[in-house]
Amino acid sequence: MANLVDALVTYAGKRVLITGDTGFKGSWLSLWLHQHGALVHGYALPPDRPNSHYLSLNLDTHIQHENGDIRDREHLLKYFGEVQPDCVFHLAAQALVRRSYREPKETFDTNIGGSINVLECVRLTPSVQALVYITSDKCYRNREINIGYTEDDQLGGHDPYSASKAGAEIVFAAYHESFFMSRSNFGAASARAGNVIGGGDWSEDRIIPDCIRALQENKPIVLRHPDATRPWQHVLEPLSGYITLGARLMQDPSSAIGSWNFGPPESAVHSVEDVARECISVWGSGTVSVEPEDDQLHEARLLKLNCSKAREFLQWSPRWNFATTINETISWYRATYDGKSARSVSSLQLKNYEMSSDD
Repeated sequence: MANLVDALVTYAGKRVLITGDTGFKGSWLSLWLHQHGALVHGYALPPDRPNSHYLSLNLDTHIQHENGDIRDREHLLKYFGEVQPDCVFHLAAQALVRRSYREPKETFDTNIGGSINVLECVRLTPSVQALVYITSDKCYRNREINIGYTEDDQLGGHDPYSASKAGAEIVFAAYHESFFMSRSNFGAASARAGNVIGGGDWSEDRIIPDCIRALQENKPIVLRHPDATRPWQHVLEPLSGYITLGARLMQDPSSAIGSWNFGPPESAVHSVEDVARECISVWGSGTVSVEPEDDQLHEARLLKLNCSKAREFLQWSPRWNFATTINETISWYRATYDGKSARSVSSLQLKNYEMSSDD
């Protein structure tokens, strides 16, 4: 608790550049840091839907934002030069597994090529003191085993999305060894988090948005793989890890470089059907329908992270258990569906999270 509060204080008055600020995680991170006095600058494609969390927060009136594609190196480098950031959070990505099957080249171009552009911009911008480079738990070669992967486990990926994240990690390691390790007053780290849920996510092929759309339309929640399990966590959990990591990199770079996992306890794994039925319970009505798909696209069914490194060295721990996570998530959608402003609901959840203790 105190560690997160101290970390947030570190950002007051700092110029923070967030790639992917118009996305689900990026918009929550932008709001959080802005509310603690950071001078937030975002670089991302425009929001892809009118009800996006970014637009519902009216973030464009509170932070400085630049519409841009991380695949456009010259535009990105120009923006780095204008902002002269102290700290960079790289979140921009093509983040959907099933979309990566439809658009593999775009996925690799964005998640590897775009990430290289970010690394180049950091390398060429002396003002940057810290880089938090976000990838995914899917960067690990998934052997479908019932133990959590550690930061030293083998990278790999069956599908284009997972492979692109493994590639992004390999590129980061090369830049770290070749350029960043010898740079004074600078620290860079990669962060790997699992499935996140929370208010404001409207992406395709994600369980919570699919549940909410069905519940709002009084239709059954359709599940493809009801028995698939995930280490579900609220979006604020890994974001609190990124914030803590970034603050440590600015304060004591050598103590936080490398790679870090952020996830719930390994025992906190629940099936897709568990999530859907808990959503129905919180919403107050709804039904579930199981309809296996015919395309048989490969999706991981079991994936856990071992986060002992972050717990030991960053004093970071999850705060919300599964029940609280689902309750806070569905309550966000329920409140905004009933007419409350997304900004007020999101701000209240941030405050509640900061005041909560470790679970």
